Amino acid sequence: MPDRLYVSVSPHIHSGESVPRVMRTVFIALIPSGLAGVFIFGFPALKVMLISILSCLITECLIQKARRQKIAASDGSAALTGLLLAYNLSSNVPFWIPLAGGIFAIAIAKQAFGGLGANIFNPALAARAFLLASWPKHMTEFLRPFSADGITQATPLTVIKEGAVKGLSDLGISYWDLFLGRRGGCLGEVCIIALLLGALYLLWKGYIWYHAPAGFVLTVGGLSWIFAAQGFLKGDFLFSVLAGGLILGAFYMATDYVTTPITKRGQLVFGIGCGIIAFVIRRFGGYPEGVSYSILIMNALTPLIDRYLRPRKYGLSKSK
Repeated sequence: MPDRLYVSVSPHIHSGESVPRVMRTVFIALIPSGLAGVFIFGFPALKVMLISILSCLITECLIQKARRQKIAASDGSAALTGLLLAYNLSSNVPFWIPLAGGIFAIAIAKQAFGGLGANIFNPALAARAFLLASWPKHMTEFLRPFSADGITQATPLTVIKEGAVKGLSDLGISYWDLFLGRRGGCLGEVCIIALLLGALYLLWKGYIWYHAPAGFVLTVGGLSWIFAAQGFLKGDFLFSVLAGGLILGAFYMATDYVTTPITKRGQLVFGIGCGIIAFVIRRFGGYPEGVSYSILIMNALTPLIDRYLRPRKYGLSKSK
């Protein structure tokens, strides 16, 4: 009589999900923002995205071939990293900026730690921090929306940082402009409605939880309102949420499976920590935006959060 009981390591019941499927779903959720970026900034935005994605894919294939590993570029993780990196760049950067960023993201921030699942920091954000430290001039010049003449425009957060203004009218934009992307900024962060559509899709599919994004957004907005300086905009909750890259970072990079906590409570703490750091950088630092650095700093604290906010073991009481 054949054995009816099989003993093996977990998982014993497979959900049907896989790495390629998850990566593909997140990539699809990001497509509306990319289309909006091309519509707002023109062909240069598409060029940046293509170079960034291809550089990540080629770098991953070359490194895995050199290590005599199975080529796993088809899992979609490298392509997703390239797309997220492009979304954190201006549409008018030279071609070698996304090229260098893609190489750094895969070779240094991902493969140097052992590949997918072993990296400590979000590869796209680590590459952005590297590029910002190396070529700050190229990383802080942004094309004016719907402009074919190559004229650059400061981001709303930069204008606030450089001089006090009394209202949105002084900036020449409205809340609706911020929501639709009619402002200067990175090509994938400006159109809030496109980002939210993708985020709602991921929440509906169950690929992300709301805890980290909610903690991140509410903390930045709440602190901006509580600790308002003179001037209307510095205490404007809605402006602080819509003006920078907060929505992109909160829903698509603060929810990364590898570099963020594994529990819901841990992700809430992670999001609140990101919000505090981002607010401090925006309000008191020399750089107008702090979303990327806040996520990277909290990435380093993820192991501690997971350690102290571990879920209760099955079958044990809370006291034990």
